[in-house]
Amino acid sequence: MTTSPHYVLTPDGAPDALSTRLGAHLLPDRSGTRFRVWTTTATEVGVRVNGQDTPMFDLGNGIFETVLPVGVGTRYKFVLDGQAWPDPYARFLPGGVHGEAEVVDLDAYEWKNTGWRGLPLSECVFYELHVGTFTPEGTYRAAMAKLPDLVELGVTAVELMPLASFPGARGWGYDGVALYAPYAGYGRPEDLMAFVDAAHGLGLGVFLDVVYNHFGPDGNYLGVYSPEYFTGRFHTPWGKGLDYAEPHMRRLITGNARMWLRDYRFDGLRLDATNEIRDDSPVHILRELAGEVHALGGTHLLIAEDHRNLPELVTEDRLDGLWADDFHHEVRVTLTGENEGYYSPLKGGAAALANVINRGWVYEGQVTPFGDHPRGKSADALEAPSFVYCIQNHDQIGNRPRGDRLHHPGGVSPATFRGASTLLLTLPMTPLLFQGQEWAASALFPFFSDHAGDLGRAVTEGRKKEFGYFKSFATQEVLDPQAEETFNLAKLDWAERERGEHGRTLALYREVLGLRREDPVLRNRSRRNLRAGNEGDVLWVRHQTADGERVLLWNVGQEAVAAETLTLPFPLPAGVLLHSEGREDRMLNSGEAVLLGARA
Repeated sequence: MTTSPHYVLTPDGAPDALSTRLGAHLLPDRSGTRFRVWTTTATEVGVRVNGQDTPMFDLGNGIFETVLPVGVGTRYKFVLDGQAWPDPYARFLPGGVHGEAEVVDLDAYEWKNTGWRGLPLSECVFYELHVGTFTPEGTYRAAMAKLPDLVELGVTAVELMPLASFPGARGWGYDGVALYAPYAGYGRPEDLMAFVDAAHGLGLGVFLDVVYNHFGPDGNYLGVYSPEYFTGRFHTPWGKGLDYAEPHMRRLITGNARMWLRDYRFDGLRLDATNEIRDDSPVHILRELAGEVHALGGTHLLIAEDHRNLPELVTEDRLDGLWADDFHHEVRVTLTGENEGYYSPLKGGAAALANVINRGWVYEGQVTPFGDHPRGKSADALEAPSFVYCIQNHDQIGNRPRGDRLHHPGGVSPATFRGASTLLLTLPMTPLLFQGQEWAASALFPFFSDHAGDLGRAVTEGRKKEFGYFKSFATQEVLDPQAEETFNLAKLDWAERERGEHGRTLALYREVLGLRREDPVLRNRSRRNLRAGNEGDVLWVRHQTADGERVLLWNVGQEAVAAETLTLPFPLPAGVLLHSEGREDRMLNSGEAVLLGARA
């Protein structure tokens, strides 16, 4: 039995957004489910439920719809000219991206922590995690059990790597193809809601990494429904560009953002590689997205990963912050001497670190070796919280042959890693930690995926070829991303976190994050109160506010230095608030940092 389609009209006579969404949605009274498709490739469209095909009404302009008396748990596919296809707007794909979708009720979950109102960016300490490797179980429920540990650490916001359904049994999530369906391998939609709910109850914000610049190579069925989602006017590193001049493509993205923020109650989104979101429309999709997100009310934040160093993404397009990787790169070059690839233009050293801290980023209009055009603009208009700084993240670890971390063999000593960590966490910029960083985890984080057949072999060979361009990687083993063991190497060992050097590092993170939270000077997030410089191989960072003064000294050289021997343009405070090696003195061995100031 089918019923004729109907719209809910707004006061101005236009169809209500909830009643025009594509995919499968329960009717407001839960008496049935509305199925809706947009296609420019088929003339006969239906929906297959329990092996039975039901034709859908042609509403014109490529829209087909029907309402069936079925409810939650119903499995279905759409049928285009006799061929059944997965729903690219599915809200859940329990059998994977090639299987049937399931009708779910995203309003059924009973939220417990309804008083949560979000966090301003100035209060965020991000903790990036991958659900599949964060715990041995690799599920939302298992990750939820670890949230109290993050609160004790001093983290205030969890950032989940992408959840949009991707093919196979494991992956980073950046090859997602069904944007509205959380990956079934981590749990059901209500498990994800429970994770967010529990985090809010503990005072943690929850953010989601989303990919709006491309789709993965396997399981993307949008083109089956209409090639108009894509364009040949420009390309991305992953293939054809997404056509944001097409209204359905724009609605796919803006509706997806609203779903994560409204239905799952995420506090914000990290937008992957926004430099690859190309749009020749009158209003760029990023600006429209920011407008729709902020119109939801409350505190919802948008953070862009974008190497172009463009402050107008914040000042004009109304995004809230930017991943500023120049800081990471200068730290890496300073500590390891690596100078290949995107590290090659950077100088490293205490003076270079002072420059990136003072300016926010390195590139402010210089021409780089990777192009014949200037990169970046001055960041003077941005305040400190708009810069998201890190000393490692999923990319900077995973884009190495073995996925080794900064503190692993071949990187830096535990003491130097703790010194770099002290710098990161005492700056007023927004810090981001990557899972296990707080205890200098032994786990690698190599790139892993689970693509079948020729595609999987191509990914493996492409990975080897990619690293062939780097002389420093020539002798290193490139882990096979398709091997299950590569995935297993990324799983955190929580049992090690309190032992030896792991425990010392964890204790430092807890102490520094406590100071960041409670110290009246470090709590100030204005760049106007910050100045950095160097005396030889010693970086100094000075915070001056109405509440007092703090000076961080970090020795990035090889020789030990006593603070009293430095010639600085200001007198040093007398007190030692924190030493990265837990000492009370002002001596800095190689890699060590000390925070000076009067105790409150």
